[in-house]
Amino acid sequence: MTTAAGERLADRLVGQWRRAGASDVRVVADLTELAALLAGATGPVLVSGADLVAHTAVLRHLATSPVGPTVALVLTDPPAPGQVPVREERGQVVAVGDPAGATGVFGGALRVGPADLPALAAAAEAAANAAPTARPARVAGPASAVDRLFAELAACGALAFAHRVRLLVAHRVGTGADLAAAEAAVAAVDEDKAELRLSVKERDDFFTTFFVSTWSPYVTKAAARLRLSPTAVTMISVAFAVAAAVLFGVGGRPALVAGAVLLYLGFVLDCVDGQLARYTRQFSAWGGWLDTMADRAKEYLVYAGLGYGAMHAGFRYGWALAIAAMTLQTVRHMTDTWYGVLHDEAARRPRQATGEAGGIGGRLNAASTRVQADTGSVSYWLKRTVVFPIGERWALMAVTAALFGPLVALCAVLAWGTLAFAYTGALRTLRARWMRVPVVATVDATLHRDDGPLARGVPAVRRPGPLVLAVLGALGAVALLVWALSTVRAGDRLPGWGLLLGLLVLLLGGLGARAPHTGALDWLVPAALRAGEYLFAIAVGVAGRAPAWLIFGYVFVLTLHHYDLTARLEKRQAAPPLHSWTLGWDGRSALLALATIAGYVSIGLVTIGAYLLVVFGASVVLAWVVLPARARRAPVLVGGGDRSPG
Repeated sequence: MTTAAGERLADRLVGQWRRAGASDVRVVADLTELAALLAGATGPVLVSGADLVAHTAVLRHLATSPVGPTVALVLTDPPAPGQVPVREERGQVVAVGDPAGATGVFGGALRVGPADLPALAAAAEAAANAAPTARPARVAGPASAVDRLFAELAACGALAFAHRVRLLVAHRVGTGADLAAAEAAVAAVDEDKAELRLSVKERDDFFTTFFVSTWSPYVTKAAARLRLSPTAVTMISVAFAVAAAVLFGVGGRPALVAGAVLLYLGFVLDCVDGQLARYTRQFSAWGGWLDTMADRAKEYLVYAGLGYGAMHAGFRYGWALAIAAMTLQTVRHMTDTWYGVLHDEAARRPRQATGEAGGIGGRLNAASTRVQADTGSVSYWLKRTVVFPIGERWALMAVTAALFGPLVALCAVLAWGTLAFAYTGALRTLRARWMRVPVVATVDATLHRDDGPLARGVPAVRRPGPLVLAVLGALGAVALLVWALSTVRAGDRLPGWGLLLGLLVLLLGGLGARAPHTGALDWLVPAALRAGEYLFAIAVGVAGRAPAWLIFGYVFVLTLHHYDLTARLEKRQAAPPLHSWTLGWDGRSALLALATIAGYVSIGLVTIGAYLLVVFGASVVLAWVVLPARARRAPVLVGGGDRSPG
């Protein structure tokens, strides 16, 4: 097919792929040739048909998409004969070739990650050996080569993430009239302006949408002109948050107001680093990991500043409030992460209709879907706000600290955070019981439980189940903390046998380490174990009369270690290189209990915390400096010449 400029469409696509960043572009005549090329491929491979008319930015976005290793272009165009309908849920392509419930059509281009290359090669061979007029099930008309390839790839079980086109233009064309219309649509859109608008998330929370994203793209554009990297913007954001924490600690109205302004600007920059990455397409596993870790570290440093400021203003338990806020927020984040993984897995496993389909869990799921689809409605914004997302948390801290002081800020964070935890916990538990997806069983449970030698060494205990055992351990830590607080208030000391008893109850969580995590609610196990370890450490620190700031520092180091695990879970990355050196939640708790019984609780907190921090730092260096290897992309065009693709 020839464009209005007299250029073959396939040749123009070759140039576009090269401008999109591809280093090696091949035009292949058929799927047999493609299968032969794939035999030697080691890095991600880009495949497209020769019937695609799109902005070069669409191809660049597909090539650099961070959503997953294998990504398919999905269009909202009405399906033409031979095109493959797809259904997308939570950004994943969950059904291919079935028009029932389809949310789009395959756009004729995809990026395939290294792990899926064997499946792609098998799909190419299967599609090549099929009759030329063969088509995927329920696809009207003969399918093109790239459509047959994608359908076969899905049949091989490869998980593809969906890349939708927004603001830019992409169409598949079959006639000269289609080509002329698509070229006119492409020419009508300013590509750079569209990319800048695309740097802002399509759906974000209320505060971010109306008080940050309305002007942050201008900052993003300026940062791009200054050639700042997203990582540099992240570090500037960290500096702003640290300065805000210091000012909150200093106290006094001018310092509190200045701290609030810096905290707001720091959050703006926290949004800008992601926008800059999307605008410049500077994605990396390191950048994603650093952004996640920096967000949590900044927030908890602000808690520390507020805690110190409250104590400096005369409130004796300022640090206690900061510790409580950090513990609550971390456990909340653990449940958020695992529920997201659960939901993604449930989308890949459509629930079979049963007599319980209309139960409360099913009704809640349907109601949530309706609200999410009603973008911009009051119910939509209420649902997004009540869960207390990061923008609302930072806005609440900034406003309350500036107007009322650090004590009110911490109390407000704790109050809203507790209500949000209760709300999300109750609703997610009901929906998870309805979905019945054993998500922990799909990953390395020992890694994400953070089990140490004690938990790994006990035989499997199947009853009453890993979640019940983990919750019992956490409740034991709560009881120990209450006991420690009451004895300290009375001027007494917690007996050593009390600490040992508390440790033994905590270690009940380890009895479920080797049991199958197949329960509908076992996704809560990691959060329950985190709560147990943190509360036990706090109880031990209180019992040994350790300084509150030291207890905060120790728990802060624990949160860094655990956020490292969840960040890797979210980004589908390998385990930290030195994870086996971290001793596990059980090993750390046992050592801390022994140090406290021996009368050296502060030394124990410093030693174990410093050791874990060193291991964490060394693991970061190994994972992101010593071991990384860059993969090479090699796009392939299916079809070419003047004939139709395939």
